Amino acid sequence: MNESNDQILLNVSGLQKFFPIRRGFLRRVVGQVRAVDDVSFFIRKGETLSLVGESGCGKTTTARCILRAIRPTAGKILFRTAQGSVVDVATLSRSELQPLRRQMQMIFQDPFSSLNPRMTILDIVGEPLLVHGVRSRSERTDRVAELLRLVGLRPEYMNRFPHAFSGGQRQRIGIARALALHPSLVVADEAVSALDVSVQAQILNLLLELQEELGLTYLFVAHDLSVVKHISDRVAVMYVGKIVELADRDQLFQTPKHPYTAALLSAVPKPDPRARTQRIVLQGEVANPAAPPSGCYFHPRCQFAVERCRVEAPALQEIAPGHFVSCHRAHELTLPGVTSGGARASRPSTSTISTGEG
Repeated sequence: MNESNDQILLNVSGLQKFFPIRRGFLRRVVGQVRAVDDVSFFIRKGETLSLVGESGCGKTTTARCILRAIRPTAGKILFRTAQGSVVDVATLSRSELQPLRRQMQMIFQDPFSSLNPRMTILDIVGEPLLVHGVRSRSERTDRVAELLRLVGLRPEYMNRFPHAFSGGQRQRIGIARALALHPSLVVADEAVSALDVSVQAQILNLLLELQEELGLTYLFVAHDLSVVKHISDRVAVMYVGKIVELADRDQLFQTPKHPYTAALLSAVPKPDPRARTQRIVLQGEVANPAAPPSGCYFHPRCQFAVERCRVEAPALQEIAPGHFVSCHRAHELTLPGVTSGGARASRPSTSTISTGEG
């Protein structure tokens, strides 16, 4: 996955995160949960890469390792700082991480639990500024007012508490907090999954508008492929801790090359009730990351599996420019996809991001 170094903001290589399984009175380690198992990808400046997959596939753990909310077991996380230098986030000490926090921020999944109910919006959004040295309250107030306008909220709301806001408005507050320090990389962990569908569209349009206006780069973690289709430039599909397919959004939706990707796409609802597609129903259970099967982790559920799949783990190989697949039979399979619907959503109008979420 080589790319022009100047254009790459984040380059993840061989990332692993194993959690020990302890048993007995002495809590001896008797095994490992392979939550993230040899994940590699890069993100260009200004683009959106989505990580998708079933619950438990390791996408959120991958995101938390990148932000160093948890320490990875192995691998490199190369991040290009605002000064132009490249640092390995995986090996930095706590003191070395502190200045980097300004450039890497997170939008959390649950807008209700991610905001402190005892703090006003001014204190919530202004807290990152205070932590990073902005001691003047008037300066913080001016910056918070600017951020609230940016996300479509009125500055006079800053003295209210979180309970006074709807779910969509709370997520806007979370976005404002993430943008307080002018980050270059924003990790959105299921940022719209807890919201109503109509509010989801407003938040997605807001994220697209902010990306265009501020030059943001997104790592977007999601399980809803309808959402992914709306916001992504490229998509990486994860299964049991591994990336099984990575490609441009249109390429992946139209011509998937991994059977698991095709099964996920077959479950995407179609807006036209007359458009019927054959649902691919996977048999069996998701592999246990503490005791994964030999060979390809997906082979017990794959209708195309052959003997090689059972004994040899497939490598993530490039079968077309920018299209990577971890499947022994990727070159010979023709799998059904869906129409992607053209380019990503255009810049929304101001009416699209009104604050009247219910």
